[in-house]
Amino acid sequence: MRSYLDFEKPVAELEAKADELQASADKNDSRAMRDEAKKLTQRASATLKEIYGQLTPWQKTLVARHPMRPHFKDYIVGLIDEFTPLAGDRTFSEDQAIVGGFGRFRGRSVCVIGQEKGNDTESRLRHNFGMAMPEGYRKAVRLMEMADRFGLPVISFIDTAGAFPGIEAEERGQAEAIARSTDACLGLGVTNVALVIGEGGSGGAVAIASCNSVLMMEHSIYTVASPEASASILWRDSGRAQDAATNMKITAQDLLRFGIIDGIVPEPVGGAHRDPDAAIVAAGKAVDAALAQWRGLSADEIRRRRADKFLAIGRKF
Repeated sequence: MRSYLDFEKPVAELEAKADELQASADKNDSRAMRDEAKKLTQRASATLKEIYGQLTPWQKTLVARHPMRPHFKDYIVGLIDEFTPLAGDRTFSEDQAIVGGFGRFRGRSVCVIGQEKGNDTESRLRHNFGMAMPEGYRKAVRLMEMADRFGLPVISFIDTAGAFPGIEAEERGQAEAIARSTDACLGLGVTNVALVIGEGGSGGAVAIASCNSVLMMEHSIYTVASPEASASILWRDSGRAQDAATNMKITAQDLLRFGIIDGIVPEPVGGAHRDPDAAIVAAGKAVDAALAQWRGLSADEIRRRRADKFLAIGRKF
């Protein structure tokens, strides 16, 4: 079942007409109707390509949040063999917003960490919509330290609106947990690569995305705060989220131009949700290429280059 965003309405209308004509053509065995349905399908494809060729930052935000967009577990299934998840932070409990473990990526053992939003009501509640508690970041630190001990690269898949902002999270040291996770990322002697697959929100994303290479899917976003939250802070009006999205420069294209990220992974026309398999294949190629750039370097060199990368961002701005 197709799901359309508001700005995709012209495409929805064309595809609905094409489906209706195709159904009538099949029922009446009409070649003329089939030809007309084909033309409408082609028009819909052209319209979709035109729309996605000029998306606004707010429209990209909506695409990044699309419920049918592939999530962390989809990337695990598509890219990681023999994945073995590990649970718990060995301090308080298990957090299911951050999922992590070990597996094989193209024949090489790796550590994989990512935020999982869930794909239906039950799983979204279970994973807390991808918003991690402190124990989630402490689990991430545990996994990263284990990967470092055994010399395994770390791959992070980022997809969160931000760390959970509730009182219970603050009581358990949310800020400290995020800071320690960020520090663990920066201190690794093994290569780490981050890919923003949907939303990369605030410190909740940075905590596992402070990596040697940071990549973004073409229609993902990476931001210090959600457009709605930023609008509330700047103008005391969350209704100005579109203005915030435009002014904050949160798209992959803007961030690559500023040197904040290292590469953009192309998505199928119409976004990753229209062809998840193709999006996941493209992501795998990009992650593999990013890991290859760092092979053969010593632990000290990997740390030095990672530090230089983030210090350069600070000096630039």
